[in-house]
Amino acid sequence: MTTSFHSHAQHGTRPPRSERVAELLRQEISQMMLIEMKDPRVRMASISEVKLARDMKSARVMVSAVGDDRERRAVVTALRHAEGYLRGELGARLENLKTPPKLRFELDESIAYSIHIASVLRELEPPSDSAEPVAEVAE
Repeated sequence: MTTSFHSHAQHGTRPPRSERVAELLRQEISQMMLIEMKDPRVRMASISEVKLARDMKSARVMVSAVGDDRERRAVVTALRHAEGYLRGELGARLENLKTPPKLRFELDESIAYSIHIASVLRELEPPSDSAEPVAEVAE
């Protein structure tokens, strides 16, 4: 079972260092995407999660983006091209980290999948203006 950074805060315990570092990476990369990066492709995306390797030398950065598949893949491509810049900035900002981890950007499909499931469920719902009464089940 994975424990999130936020669940530790709710229970008053301190998360392990790897979780704290992963959350710091998520916050810093998100801020750079929003404020500092000039590539317009990354403006409509966010970092949903950072999964840091145990040795802290690499991190999977899960990217959530809006748009069609081509646009979402373009966001990940832009972030991959900016990895050197991002790692350099992380090294300067996170002084407690000897070497920033190698960043591997991946598209987070969970939000797109949730939207797809919601649309399928909406299609399965009967029309609200249906003239047929719904049969009640006797208990």
